[in-house]
Order: sequence, then C-alpha cells, then structure tokens
Amino acid sequence: MRWIITSSLKTVIQSPPTSQLFRVVDSVDTEVLLANLSETLASANAMLSDLAFDLEGSRRHVALGVVQMIELGALLADKALDRVEIRT
Repeated sequence: MRWIITSSLKTVIQSPPTSQLFRVVDSVDTEVLLANLSETLASANAMLSDLAFDLEGSRRHVALGVVQMIELGALLADKALDRVEIRT
C-alpha cells in the first residue's frame, strides 16, 4: 500500500497497490511532457549511436536502425512540441 501526502500535509490519501514502478503525474503540462520526451529520445540516440560505432556487421546495422527510429520519434515529438508552443 502506498500513501500520498499533499504538500500542505493536511490531506493523506491511501492509493491502491500497484506493480508500476514509475508513473507520470496527471497534472504535468503537455509541453513539459513533450520536452522531457524530446530530451529522453536525444539521450537514447546519443547512447545508442556511441554503442553502434563499437559494433560490427549486422549488430551495427541493427543499432543504427534503432538510432534512425529514435530520430524519427524525436522529429515527431519536436513537431508536437512546436504545435503546443504555438497555441500558448
């Protein structure tokens, strides 16, 4: 069982048990979520690119293929972030 205590320490809410290790708080702004997604993809891209150049043959091709998929995801996240910024 997990307990959630508000910042005022006046309200204590007992939350149901979960096997989920991490979660995103519902109140987080969409722009913040997209910015964090973009940064996470950039980090994954950098790590896998570094690893790919230590590999050879088909393993290197697979790693570089995943890098390309990460880059495509980053392009989508950046476009969504641009659209959110335009609205605000």
